[in-house]
Amino acid sequence: MTASTETMTPETWLDQGLRSLWYPVAASWELGSNPLGLTRMGENIVLWRDHEGVAHAVEDRCPHRGARLSKGWNLGDRLACWYHGVEVDHEGVVRDVPAIANSPLVGKPCVRHYHVQEQHGAIFVWFGTTADEEPAELVLPEQLSNSDEYGHFLCTATWQCNYQYAIDNVMDPMHGTYLHSDSHSMAEGDRKAEMTLVPTDSGFIFKKTEQAGVNFDWVEYGASGALWLRLSIPYQKKFGPGGPFWIIGMVVPEDEQHCRVFFWRVRQVEGWQRQAWRFMYRTKLEGLHWDVLEQDRVILENLAPDARHHENLYQHDVGLSRLRRVMLKMAKQQLAQRQESAHA
Repeated sequence: MTASTETMTPETWLDQGLRSLWYPVAASWELGSNPLGLTRMGENIVLWRDHEGVAHAVEDRCPHRGARLSKGWNLGDRLACWYHGVEVDHEGVVRDVPAIANSPLVGKPCVRHYHVQEQHGAIFVWFGTTADEEPAELVLPEQLSNSDEYGHFLCTATWQCNYQYAIDNVMDPMHGTYLHSDSHSMAEGDRKAEMTLVPTDSGFIFKKTEQAGVNFDWVEYGASGALWLRLSIPYQKKFGPGGPFWIIGMVVPEDEQHCRVFFWRVRQVEGWQRQAWRFMYRTKLEGLHWDVLEQDRVILENLAPDARHHENLYQHDVGLSRLRRVMLKMAKQQLAQRQESAHA
């Protein structure tokens, strides 16, 4: 965190990122045999795979002189610092200081370690509110968890904006009618609508009241170990089998001015139809979908300075207003928990 919790407000805590959550931090394909250094939630982290291919994560800092462990060597069950060879395992414990004998560092947990799991083409890391908080169960929407019936592609990108803008953007079905009006999938539908909220077990759905199955007509917010957004976009049959085109979206803060977005594009397809859809996606649809994401990126990165604090919202913004209140409540609870832990 960039500020002491003693001087932080819930709003500043929220700007830096909610905790007690699993976040996708990288696509699986980004992590090969070399250590991968990245910044997430304002923290410097290094990922690597052991000899079995299992992903691990610790603080990207050698306990000796502070060099980046991500610049060092992957020894499988540990990393070796490039600077002086100090070896740190996936629990953050120093296993060897080869430059001297009988180093007092050996056997001590000297850097923070992170809980990691890899699912659906992404590496998830748990960010607790307190250092000793145990991870919650990660429950993902059916379109990801049911891999027998659904096939997906993951796309991910870094956007130069606070992560809350990315969440607001998805929690705004009406923008598809305007911003993406020349899209292959969102060119149809009314340009005026009334909206309503419908509670669910894990969050709520925000939808148009008199239009469904035409455009980006509804979005669902869910909290189940991670914060996710789910939406369904109707697809014409010429764009391949599988009914509607599902999108599962998540976003992780890098710092207060940058975030990493993750969008799983999903169709309900099995057998040969899945292969046909995957071929069509790679050869035709992927570029069209990146065009849509690029429109979102350009809008969000060029919003007026401090835009969220100078808005005049109306009925179409009920969904994002509700989600903002939910997230601020979480921020207040987490900040209080963090301060209590610090005093203890």
